[in-house]
Amino acid sequence: MKKEDVPQNNENLLNGIKEIQYAVDENGKYTKVLSYGWKPKNDALKQAVNVLDEQIEDARLQVLEGDKSPLFFWMLLKQMDFSILKEYTGINKFRIKRHCKSSSFKKLKNNILQKYAKTFEISLNDLKNVPQKTIYSLEYNFNFKLKNKEIQ
Repeated sequence: MKKEDVPQNNENLLNGIKEIQYAVDENGKYTKVLSYGWKPKNDALKQAVNVLDEQIEDARLQVLEGDKSPLFFWMLLKQMDFSILKEYTGINKFRIKRHCKSSSFKKLKNNILQKYAKTFEISLNDLKNVPQKTIYSLEYNFNFKLKNKEIQ
């Protein structure tokens, strides 16, 4: 790709940060070019964020319905899975899966709850609850809001 053909599809997905792309300059040599991105990549990022936000919302609703514990919601919101949470807490995956059940979570002692709260960098009170409204992962985790989540 020539230097002047590097896409500049600025949808502000990276909060105004440009990425380095490599392109051929007028002398035929590869050079670094700053780019806001290109449509296929931006669409893929939007799709991934939308899928993650749907999973988080589904988890939040499952907690409110009593099917899952708040731990399950916070794990997804913090973009973790059972293996990652195991590495951070030292609690084995089987126990974490059990703690994601509402009935098991209610019986947890404070020292275990504190491990989870510390890992998620939230208060013990927050860990025991979920927000009453929809939460968006980028906004919560990175204080960044997509202007347009729709793929065109």
